[in-house]
Amino acid sequence: MANIKSAKKRILVNKTKAERNKSVKSSVKTAIKKVYAAVEANDREAAKTALVAATSALDKAAKKGVYHKNTSARKISRLALAVNKMA
Repeated sequence: MANIKSAKKRILVNKTKAERNKSVKSSVKTAIKKVYAAVEANDREAAKTALVAATSALDKAAKKGVYHKNTSARKISRLALAVNKMA
């Protein structure tokens, strides 16, 4: 355990941020899975609504710094491609 007060605070802050990041990543993964599940089921309307939700979640995660902006953009692009190929 750290002895310096600022180091102790860093440990607590890092733990809090790690928990938040884990929560955000988990919700993003769930949103992505919903899109791919709808694509697999050939449900175009469900896929479109899930794509909007997943895009929003990925953009928010990138804005918060949980994902790098290019990672987020790449994931959104692949999801949109999968939904558009259904047509």
